[in-house]
Formats: sequence, structure tokens, C-alpha cells
Amino acid sequence: MQIPNKNTVRNEAESPVSQVAFLSVQDILDLVAKIGMEAFLKGLAKYIKDDFRRWETFDKSPRFAAHSPEGVIELMPTSDGQKFSFKYVNGHPKNTQKGLQTVTAFGVLADVDSGYPLMLSEMTVLTALRTSATSALMATYLAPANSQSMALIGNGAQSEFQAFAFRTLLGINTLRLYDVDTNASEKCKANLSVYGFDVTICATPEEAVKGVDIITTCTADKRNATILTSAMVKDGVYINAIGGDCPGKTELDKALLLRADVFVEYEEQTRIEGDIQQLSRDFSVTEMHRVINGEAKGRTSPAQLIIFDGVGFAIEDFSALRYVYQLMTQHLPLKELELIATPKDPRNLFGLFARSTTIRKVG
Repeated sequence: MQIPNKNTVRNEAESPVSQVAFLSVQDILDLVAKIGMEAFLKGLAKYIKDDFRRWETFDKSPRFAAHSPEGVIELMPTSDGQKFSFKYVNGHPKNTQKGLQTVTAFGVLADVDSGYPLMLSEMTVLTALRTSATSALMATYLAPANSQSMALIGNGAQSEFQAFAFRTLLGINTLRLYDVDTNASEKCKANLSVYGFDVTICATPEEAVKGVDIITTCTADKRNATILTSAMVKDGVYINAIGGDCPGKTELDKALLLRADVFVEYEEQTRIEGDIQQLSRDFSVTEMHRVINGEAKGRTSPAQLIIFDGVGFAIEDFSALRYVYQLMTQHLPLKELELIATPKDPRNLFGLFARSTTIRKVG
């Protein structure tokens, strides 16, 4: 690994070289520490918002998914014609029983004109940050005005990030927690209480959602579950449903969906992976880029029941990679990996072996 003295990433106008910028887990933690969690989330939400505003410039497709009985491995690519990105991410709910994380990820940002990668980044932490920033950004358009409280149903690895993002963008400081694993709720409360959140652990999901303005569901089980029934939710509430994110994995009662106005990221993908996979294709939903661009309405009345059926979309990862690539240039010494072969003659890749002992010459 090479760490130059210059505190810059390669200028985008320069010719691609063998070295590719590398952003580690510790680098992400250092970036957040340097600028603060709130400032980081605000900046990330702005990048996502800016990219949703230019929605039509992006290549869009449902992500590639390789399913197994234990989970899923996915690739999430997109391009705006100048930069290309993809994320590798898994979802394996039973991993925690083996001391492993449910979700891990890494990503690449690349130059379209040359096809050369610009940056390789960890995205386990970055995905948690971008998911929470996306949730809170969408809530600024969809949640009740002056919302004060949020229920967090599912208190795993994503829960604290959601809490910080909703406080940063909407001022939510009162939280009601529920998880089938009380240890997860205790973990979440311990992590958040030191930052001044008002946290209550509830014995049932019904208790958690009572009287709140916003409900976030973020459960991990790969099954068609019913975390919220229609009877549990009153009119006027905003539901940030982000746990249903692959075929056969849902969180919301079908009757609850039918009562609500439903908003999504990219309809074609959400029809496959989101809670609306339970409904017929003629059930109307609104893509959030239309709301952000003023082409469609978000919340129009206090009594409106709204669901954001969030599954995570590649443009959000593109935004996150673009954001941290820029932050690297301002706050971190450059780390690089020798990832690209660079023969003196680009047509003579085999010539690299002349410097190697791996092939024995004849004679």
C-alpha cells in the first residue's frame, strides 16, 4: 500500500494509472469523526437528493441477486455516463448466530471514458450511513409536519443510524424500540442514550407504535412476515419500511399497504423486492424522484397514511461513493492499491511475466 505525501486523490483529468484509491473501514470512521455524524449525514443526503434530481441521466435496472436458502448476494450497478459504480452486498440473517454480520459490502467508483476504477471502498459502514440518509431524506417529503417521535421496529445494526439520520434531518429525538431479541433493544438504547436520545424499550410492537408520528421497520428475517398490521396503525402516520428488500421478504400487512399512499425508489425493482410484491402490478405507487423534482405530491394532508417502501437502490450507492471520494481529497492522506496491470506496451500484457519467475523458460 502506498501513502503519498499529497493529500489529494488523482485529478480526474489525468490519465488512469495502476494505483486505485482505497477507502478502508477505518477511513470511513475517520471521515465521520473529522466532520461529525450530523454533518456527514447532511452532506450524504444532499448528494442523494442531487442525484435523484438528475434521475433521467442514470442507467437503471433491478439489481442482480443470487439467492440461497440462507440469504442473498447482490450486485448493484449504475452510471450517469461519466462515472460508473457498483456495490457488492450480501444479506444473511442467520450470520449473527455465527458471530458474523448480516450485511457486508464493498463498492467501486470508476471512470466511464477509460473504464478504469478510481476508488475501491468498504461499504458495510457506508451502506448503513446511506440507508439512513435516504430514509430521512424521503421522510422530509412524506412525514407529518413537526414530527416528534419514532418507533424503531427491529433494533439490529441499522437502527442507530436511522435514529441519527432522523434527528439530523427532522429533529426526532424520542424513540420507542421493539425487537424480538431484547438484547438488541438494550444494545440500541445503550448506544443512543449517551448521545441524548430519549429512548423507551417496549414489550410489544403495538406498544412501540402507540402515539408515534413515524414508524421505521427494519427487520432481517428472510420471510414474509407481518411486523405491522393495519389495525396497529392510525391514519396520519408515516411508515419507513426498509426491511423488506428481496423476493419472499416482507414486513407489512397487505391490508395496511392497500390503505396507504405508497412511495418507492425505483418501481421496477420494488415490485420484485419490496412489500408491494404482495400486491398486483396495477396498484399505483409514486417514485420519489418525481416528488423531489416537484412532478408529484408527497404528503398533502395531516390525515394521510404514507408508506415509503424502501429497498435500497444503486443510485444511492453511487451518491455515497461520489460523496466519500470527494471527502477523501479534503480530509485524508491518499491510500492506493496496485489493482491495475500496467505493462509498458499496453498490448503486451504477457510481457509482465518477463519480470516474474512464475514461468520457466525453455532451454
